[in-house]
Amino acid sequence: MPVKWKFFLILILSILTTTGAGVYIAQQQQPVTVAEINDSQQHQFSTVQQSQEIIEYRERSHYQTIPLESITSGLQGSDPATLALNALEDQVSYAVKRKVEVDYPQRNQAFVTVTETQPNGNSPQVTKYRVEMTTFGRSLLVTSPPVWEIVWAGSQTQCQTGSRPNKNLTQSCH
Repeated sequence: MPVKWKFFLILILSILTTTGAGVYIAQQQQPVTVAEINDSQQHQFSTVQQSQEIIEYRERSHYQTIPLESITSGLQGSDPATLALNALEDQVSYAVKRKVEVDYPQRNQAFVTVTETQPNGNSPQVTKYRVEMTTFGRSLLVTSPPVWEIVWAGSQTQCQTGSRPNKNLTQSCH
């Protein structure tokens, strides 16, 4: 028998064996029963999900949301602090004192807080901006930093009364 015929015979037998094994395995599997979910179970799940979001984002309740559409700079960048300052450039005024804090609660999250203090007579005005970001991916190089994307921004304004700046914060400034 020539070599070509032996090769062809082996190829045909292996295809038939693979097909037969596949059919045998498919017939031996038991059908999987999918449990039906009624409306009350779905409602219970969504309630749990909403309560987890409230716990995770409870800091947001103290801030007025800044619509992301109103941000004129890009929403993506490699440095969270610079990205937040660029995003808030229309909001942030030229204050006497500005403090930028970056917090990484998880590896893929960054919270940037920009605190401005402006003199306003006897009661200095404090404006806080909070910008929340998640990682969007990486650049082409493995050693490059992750790309961050702004997912939420907010602001709050408070006035400090008295001589002790960290005490007696009020919500509105007159």
